[in-house]
Amino acid sequence: MQTAKQPDIAGLANELQARGWRMATAESCTGGLMAVSCTDMAGSSNWFECAFVTYTNDAKQAMLGVPADLLESFGAVSAATVKAMVRGAVANSAAEVAVAASGVAGPGGGTEQDPVGTVWLAWGDADEQVAHCFHFDGDRALVRQQAAATGLVALYDWLRTRS
Repeated sequence: MQTAKQPDIAGLANELQARGWRMATAESCTGGLMAVSCTDMAGSSNWFECAFVTYTNDAKQAMLGVPADLLESFGAVSAATVKAMVRGAVANSAAEVAVAASGVAGPGGGTEQDPVGTVWLAWGDADEQVAHCFHFDGDRALVRQQAAATGLVALYDWLRTRS
């Protein structure tokens, strides 16, 4: 199992503002926790654009344009889906970058393929999205908190590698 580092929201904010960029979140299992982490910081309106909380497949399709056939082929908890969520968040907002989460927070809903604690995260922009599968330990609240923190850390780390 993996544990999450705490996100450096001030660092993320500075990185985005230095570029004149804004970010969005596309959240399923995290239910808006990434957005809350960002908007808890005073001045976040300078770099945080919006959040899409798309808990159902229908919402992912309607709000983010995730194709139904992609969801049918790969499922909501997949690399393909979270990458499409990132693309959709950027396409449907004024944000240049986004971070997305979809997973199984528990306590039920896990399968042999995707046990409780499995979360796919993706981050990137319209042209490049990086996805990674994480397996978090703990109860529902802890899985959600770790997923949100890890997604924000990953976006910040990815931004720092961009020229």
